[in-house]
Amino acid sequence: MLDYDKEAERYDASRGGEPRAAAAAEAVLSLVPPRARSLLDVACGTGIVTRRLAAGRDGMRVTGVDLAPAMARHAAARLPGAVVRADCRQLPFCGQQFDAVSSVWLLHLADSDEDVRAIVAECARVLRPGGVYVTTVDKAASHNVGSDIDAVLASRPPRAARDGAALVESYALARGLAPAGQARFAGRGQGRSPRRTVADLRRGWFVTLPPGEPLAERFAARLQALPDQDRPRPDPRFTLRAYRKPAG
Repeated sequence: MLDYDKEAERYDASRGGEPRAAAAAEAVLSLVPPRARSLLDVACGTGIVTRRLAAGRDGMRVTGVDLAPAMARHAAARLPGAVVRADCRQLPFCGQQFDAVSSVWLLHLADSDEDVRAIVAECARVLRPGGVYVTTVDKAASHNVGSDIDAVLASRPPRAARDGAALVESYALARGLAPAGQARFAGRGQGRSPRRTVADLRRGWFVTLPPGEPLAERFAARLQALPDQDRPRPDPRFTLRAYRKPAG
């Protein structure tokens, strides 16, 4: 697992920067009701998407929350006074406090199904009746664009997809949230090249291929044998699902 305190300094530049953030924020807002006046962005990271959520909807107050100290500091610099450091499994907010809640690129990082359930439960708890919870699902599958890199990585040891759409929907339904739409957006600037993928592998991006392990190095060698080492393959396509808390 990556150390997100160490990742904070290079996080935005290594993940598509402002173009990707703009695409993510636009897609999230397309699922947030126009009447929403407050939104909580859970696991807001550096705040690069959170800031765009705040700027993209007049009259809507946006709050960010993240556990990693360095990430929260970056976010707080972008949204002064609007970022809280806390665990998303135990949010420090009263119930029914927000008109909308978002969690972008979070659930796939959970250590267990129980953690995903806890995150969804907390997002549902702080959501007002009639409000909407928006989250990314199937994050790993989003990167499979049919490239030669994907063909090499296809045989790596599997990891359970804790953010599978069906699983997340079941957790949402258990907390009284009903499906309320979906959206897709491009991970602009995130198309993998072989050389970049090797670098990611060696810093722990692929959790089933620990850096320095012989298996990881065998995959690195196969990636290094691909042509066009610095040519990005197509961008990933991420999926958002929305879930509504019944009004009344």
